[in-house]
Amino acid sequence: MKTLLIIGHTFPEPTATAAGTRMMQLISLFEKENYKIVFSSTASITEKSETFKCAPVEVKSIALNNTSFDDFIKELNPSVVLFDRFITEEQFGWKVAENCPDSLRILDTEDLHFLRKARQEVLKKKLSISDVNLFSETAKREIASIYRCDLSLIISEFEMELLQNTFHIDASLLYYLPFLVNEITVAEFKEFPTFENRNHFITIGNLLHAPNVDAILFLKKEIWPEIKKKLPKAELHIYGAYAPQQISELHSQKEGFLIRGWVVSVSEAMKNARVCLAPLRFGAGLKGKFFDAMKNGTPVVTTSIGAEGIPGNYSFAGTIVDEAEGIVNASIALYVNKKNWLAAQQNGMEILNQRFNYNLYSEKFINQLTLIQDNFQEYRNQNFIGQILQHQSVQATKYMSKWIEEKNKATNK
Repeated sequence: MKTLLIIGHTFPEPTATAAGTRMMQLISLFEKENYKIVFSSTASITEKSETFKCAPVEVKSIALNNTSFDDFIKELNPSVVLFDRFITEEQFGWKVAENCPDSLRILDTEDLHFLRKARQEVLKKKLSISDVNLFSETAKREIASIYRCDLSLIISEFEMELLQNTFHIDASLLYYLPFLVNEITVAEFKEFPTFENRNHFITIGNLLHAPNVDAILFLKKEIWPEIKKKLPKAELHIYGAYAPQQISELHSQKEGFLIRGWVVSVSEAMKNARVCLAPLRFGAGLKGKFFDAMKNGTPVVTTSIGAEGIPGNYSFAGTIVDEAEGIVNASIALYVNKKNWLAAQQNGMEILNQRFNYNLYSEKFINQLTLIQDNFQEYRNQNFIGQILQHQSVQATKYMSKWIEEKNKATNK
């Protein structure tokens, strides 16, 4: 039996974060191929962490700068190691390479962190988007991690193009694997609550995630007051885990600006709303909230960054607009115009079924892994830059880590 070791940045929280949902989708892919799956992380398990009751996954806590990981991975000897974001590859990649050199190393980028940070900097400094600095320290780290791995999973077509065209990374090192969604049938579509049976606006997302925090502040200051003037009975319901005080204090019953916090069933909340409103001004990757919206027949108003990588050549499941006034007008129009609302709902179903259908990607992905494994040494030799970076990483990181290990031993005596 083949073994998959996942080294998680955190333990997945699929009811709280899109990253958690993504991780569970990846686990499902390997589970269906009968892999033994071990999920490890240095993070603590939280009350929202996945319990894996419905999946045969073994959970293992690991420690940084500790020889216990070497012993653990040698004994496990995984066929595949999946790094959850580049930070975990930086921390453990050299140990995997040293102890299990024949393991296939996969990086799941989740989104390109350097792209998100660069866009945040543009917003913070009020620069033009053309002034975005992609060639940052974070970019160097993240792209070095991509090179050190045998394959990197990229969630967005935009990010695939960016890595290939701007940074000239060979396409063989990258694999486009977006969010995967089960097909929505006509019968399921007909069961969605109707336009008349839905009320209010909704936005949802991890409330510690900087793009979500900024979007809520943007809504509070510039968007919602103008919508409320035209739609005095409407409310904006804001859902998400880990709301900081800065967000909790924005709650106002009078204004209909309602901070609801974490919700057990995203689907139920989404099905009852008429419009999903999320004016994201920076970010990267695919936005899980819009997939939740489309899966539940809820049209969307967002920005070009929010919609990035979703519609492709299809009409969007709502309206894409970047300026505050345009967001206000689009939100009101979609909320009151049933014809446009129904068209947006239909567009969402087509996007999910035609672009993100689980069956479009699952078999092809596994076949790609098999192809690499069957020609492993030849494949790895084609990425000589990766071998150089791996060598340098081992030399640079190994001895620092061993020094910390010895220091910790001395401290604990």
